[in-house]
Amino acid sequence: MKSNIAPYLQVFKSRRIAVITLLGFSSGLPLALTGGTLQAWMTLAGVDLRTIGIFALVGLPYTLKFIWSPVMDRFVPPWLGRRRGWIALTQLSLAVGISFMAFSSPQQSPILLAALALVVAFSSASQDIVIDAYRTDVLHEKERGAGAAVFVMGYRIAALVSGALSLILSDHIGWRNTYLFMAAIMGAGVIITILSPEPEEKVVPPSSLKEAVAGPLKEYFSRNAAVLLLLLIILYKLGDAYAGTLTTAFLIRGLGFTASEVGAINKGIGFASVIIGATIGGTLMVKLGLFRSLLIFGVLQAVSNLSFMVLAWLGKSYGMLIFTVAFENLSGGMGTAAFVSLLMGMCNHRFTATQYALLSSLAALGRIFISPTSGFLVESIGWSGFFFITFLVALPGLALLWRLRDVISGMTHEN
Repeated sequence: MKSNIAPYLQVFKSRRIAVITLLGFSSGLPLALTGGTLQAWMTLAGVDLRTIGIFALVGLPYTLKFIWSPVMDRFVPPWLGRRRGWIALTQLSLAVGISFMAFSSPQQSPILLAALALVVAFSSASQDIVIDAYRTDVLHEKERGAGAAVFVMGYRIAALVSGALSLILSDHIGWRNTYLFMAAIMGAGVIITILSPEPEEKVVPPSSLKEAVAGPLKEYFSRNAAVLLLLLIILYKLGDAYAGTLTTAFLIRGLGFTASEVGAINKGIGFASVIIGATIGGTLMVKLGLFRSLLIFGVLQAVSNLSFMVLAWLGKSYGMLIFTVAFENLSGGMGTAAFVSLLMGMCNHRFTATQYALLSSLAALGRIFISPTSGFLVESIGWSGFFFITFLVALPGLALLWRLRDVISGMTHEN
């Protein structure tokens, strides 16, 4: 058994994979510091709820990052090359911005804190743009699944550090020292960037900003089945995302689990299951290839929604809850590894930053429009009916994937 598995695990020994793991951590660290952790700081500082609610707008750069991504394709910093140079610059900007946040006050200067949080969010979104581009450019084709898996792992661990760990630290060393500690971790990421390898393929950047903006679209839409592939991106994880919009509400209000039970099982087991699922998915992709991985993992994602339907039938069952949460997150992690590999495979290396930013933003489009209907659907047909509908919502993406099997297989040189 060991000899059968060993060749597929070799991919994880690559230096490139190790670097992508650490860059995943760097990418995930700032998010909570302008989101949940900042909300906790403001709440404990006595800031009113209306102000806290308005602070949610600092997350806008994450959804609008495709607007300035062409700049990161077009211009090459004078150090470390086109990708690593921008990564180092954004990491330094993040370290400085988080440090400034540490010395601000939610009570005395909320507007200044909001401005600093917005700068940090902008720098974080910019870092995401260029790390996504670097990951796409530096990984070999066979490494993409594993690269996606370890990136998810690094990102999730970082989110835990800047989220849960920050809240714990704040009780012992205060908010200022907590944010300074996070800034120091962020700054240390520059060392990883300096030691990272350059992409092997030498690419000529766009010759002008106009080409950096128009070139990615022109190049993409010159391909076979370009529009159908965009539709696939919207649909592939739609059922998974739709079910996830009300999972916590279902467990607490629908079944009567306590917040502590949901936190321990849904967050704890879910966290581990996503990482394990992404790792298994990345490993299996070495043998299965992209199309078969997308198909198998996509089917598992769809079926995992039915486990929530069974849980709704059974009621408050701890055993079924553990199985459902583990199955859903495991299959979701596998699907994410394959889906990120698909996005990487669709990018032209001249325009990686812009194309990946656009494609990943498009992936969220369906979720944004369909999620608001979830509450109305539950009130109309109940929880079991809702989760069955989320299963059905996943099927069009799988059908389209099957139709595009030759295109996807050809894209990645699969047999």
